[in-house]
Amino acid sequence: MPRPTRFRPALSRRARLGATTVAALVAGTAVFGVGQATAEHSVPRTDKEIPNLTQVQDKIKAYYGDTVTADGEHYASPHSNYARQVRGIEAKARTYLSKALARHDRAGKQSEPAKPAIVLDMDDTTLLTYNYELQVGFHYTEESQDKYLAHTDMDPVFGMNRLVNWAHTKGAEVFFLTGRKEAQRDWSVRNLKNVGYGVPLDRRHVYLKNKENPPAYLPCGATCTTVEYKSGTRKHIESLGYDVVANFGDQYSDLSGGAGDRTFKLPNPMYYLP
Repeated sequence: MPRPTRFRPALSRRARLGATTVAALVAGTAVFGVGQATAEHSVPRTDKEIPNLTQVQDKIKAYYGDTVTADGEHYASPHSNYARQVRGIEAKARTYLSKALARHDRAGKQSEPAKPAIVLDMDDTTLLTYNYELQVGFHYTEESQDKYLAHTDMDPVFGMNRLVNWAHTKGAEVFFLTGRKEAQRDWSVRNLKNVGYGVPLDRRHVYLKNKENPPAYLPCGATCTTVEYKSGTRKHIESLGYDVVANFGDQYSDLSGGAGDRTFKLPNPMYYLP
């Protein structure tokens, strides 16, 4: 988030999935890697090459274990294939971080190395957008996003709040790096606090995109691509004396561009951000 119109050809920053990709995601093996949403740029030669929109949506709902409350709200199930896939990724991240943070701790007793840090995207990495997506029928607009975020807290991505809090107790500094606009800061911080992210959430630790007043450390300024914005900000974090030992995101554009020892890709078949 921010994103273009849902389930339409990608005319700006977001592209939709094809049936092959979605089916692979549901099975846990995406076309370019586990859980990756990818764009399809070729022009269909016949209608048979175009995924059926209703079937794509149904597969996404099945993957998330769509649960409908009495008042008609949609939520992802903690027993879904999505939740199981997320838990597997988190288990690998915890194993890796246990070793990486222990190495930093041992090195810190001998010298003064860079402090270990983890960097996390927000939407569908730490906060789950599924309820919003279903509420707007996969039809994103800036207006609907603002209205939702102003009054509603998104659930945490299953288990990510526990993983983040645990990493922080083990010595990792935690940074959130999102493409959300600066005007959504208060809502975003409120949401993170309310769903159990017990880590510092001040301006030093939560980075949002500020097109009106872009930071000087980003040479691309207000025209940054997602990769330029995120990798440039990670490099800035490292310039402050941190070693980004792990970088978490649901898009490959969250993870590309360097400035991170290891990346962890969270699944997201709902949208693609180049």
